[in-house]
Amino acid sequence: MKIATYNIQNIFYRDRALIKKYRTENHELWVEEFEALMVKGMRTSKEYNRMRALSQLLGFEDSQNSPYLTMMHKMGQLFLKKNVEAKAYKATHLTDWNGWVKLNSNPINDIAIENKAKVIKEAFPDVLILLEVEDRVSLLEFNKYFLSNAYTHILYLETNDVYGRGIGVLTKEGYKVKSMKSHVNDFDKNGNPIFDMDLQEYKISTPNGTLVTVLSTCFLDDSENPKQVNSKIEIQSKRIAEVYKALNNKNDLIAVMGTFNAPSYSKLLSPIVEETDLKDVSKHNTFEVDLDKGKDSKYFRLGAYKMGVNIKQRDYLMLSKTLYKIVKSCGLIRKGIWYKKQPQWEMLKSIKNETHIASEHPLVWSQLKIG
Repeated sequence: MKIATYNIQNIFYRDRALIKKYRTENHELWVEEFEALMVKGMRTSKEYNRMRALSQLLGFEDSQNSPYLTMMHKMGQLFLKKNVEAKAYKATHLTDWNGWVKLNSNPINDIAIENKAKVIKEAFPDVLILLEVEDRVSLLEFNKYFLSNAYTHILYLETNDVYGRGIGVLTKEGYKVKSMKSHVNDFDKNGNPIFDMDLQEYKISTPNGTLVTVLSTCFLDDSENPKQVNSKIEIQSKRIAEVYKALNNKNDLIAVMGTFNAPSYSKLLSPIVEETDLKDVSKHNTFEVDLDKGKDSKYFRLGAYKMGVNIKQRDYLMLSKTLYKIVKSCGLIRKGIWYKKQPQWEMLKSIKNETHIASEHPLVWSQLKIG
């Protein structure tokens, strides 16, 4: 049985607020790079193409970020209404409705969508958990048009997320979700939902009848309110530990996975990392991943996955003691991530700039000796 978790950061369209946040985080680096190219006397065609990409990312050419879009049903993609003055065609209480509306979501680049599929196909797990999925229809069409209907069972549950992002479960022939449980209605002492998105439980049967329990979650990252976020992560971690301990009373086969948005040494994750018997697959001796290039291959960054893999660990695949013993192999795929300066690693050849990235997250997988 091969299992994987991947924060896909939406499939066909993403909320404008999330795109704006990504641009804000990278603005300084893009300005620095653009200015360096501007002062060059002679530029290559590749450098001119890079300047065009940077001008879009910095908002100089912001056609892709126009608020006036139309939705084509096929694969849920959004297309711009071109060569029209938005003011003249904006629907208000004073004008007749003509079928156009201001939407809060932007279409994801076509190349980026294909790259999401390429990352998944690199591992092609039997059980795939996808985080930050916009809706079930997108999941179905992504499987049909980009994954060649490789997954026969597809489930999707909404969460507490204000941007409408949910969690999807895809399983291949022979692997079935026997039951699902959501924790969206777990509340803290003040009556607020504990989970930013959700903690979802799945009982999945393998072809030989073995049952594996999967816990999947996603903690949100909001750098604007670090104290509030840190407190929330710790509360969520404690609840996950409680749920796991209640399930793990018979040395069950349990996997806990998702985006935790904190390094493993953080006290925020200590209820999961230190107070349970869960083990991170990135610490397994079979853990496979392409190393950084150049001097970074000999460097170990605090909070990274391992030596020579110097990206901050935010995504986890953790296994119960019983399940960890039957790991055959495991690894991480980060070919769909764009590196900024250093470290550098092998990317998909189809990624020419940041708009082509599959996700800001890697895919983490493990092959288990069951099923």
